[in-house]
Amino acid sequence: MEIKDRLGAIEAILFASGEPIEIYRLSEASGVDAGTLPSMIRLLNERYDDCGSGICIKKLDSSYQMCTREEYAEQVRSALETKRTAPLSNAAMEALTIIAYNQPVSKGFVENVRGIDSSSVINNLVEKGLVEEAGRLDVPGKPIVYRTTSVFLRSFGLSSTADLPPLPGQSDLILETEDEFVQRELSDSGKE
Repeated sequence: MEIKDRLGAIEAILFASGEPIEIYRLSEASGVDAGTLPSMIRLLNERYDDCGSGICIKKLDSSYQMCTREEYAEQVRSALETKRTAPLSNAAMEALTIIAYNQPVSKGFVENVRGIDSSSVINNLVEKGLVEEAGRLDVPGKPIVYRTTSVFLRSFGLSSTADLPPLPGQSDLILETEDEFVQRELSDSGKE
């Protein structure tokens, strides 16, 4: 298969998907070695840049997705007549920050850090697609744990959670981990 055919296959798959596609799936479907994909994506993005295209391909963790360029967001929004989504509340931003920096975490962990019930806030973040269920803890009650999604990465312009900025005063900050929280909760429940 010629390089233009490989590029065309990658482009067609990403376009048709509309969602992030895992690298291994893109490699398998396009017939392009996973190690070669980053250079092929770079070539496609260079083509888009050279012709002033309104699209680009972004890497999101271990996936790629075809996206519109940020500078055309207003025109796209206008054409699709999408309603502006309400900005996240301070409570939602707090919960999202806790999840992003400590994931995967339970609602109980988020509530412990925030000091207030966070069920509705987390449910709202799930509805917006910013966080998702990531399994259950192996403790009594088997609470659900949450992690951020590719929608979160796209919304905040990140390639992965490793790109999150450091928290202010992070070196001085001592946070209880989810494991420490679970151990404390288990020992506290045994005292009653």
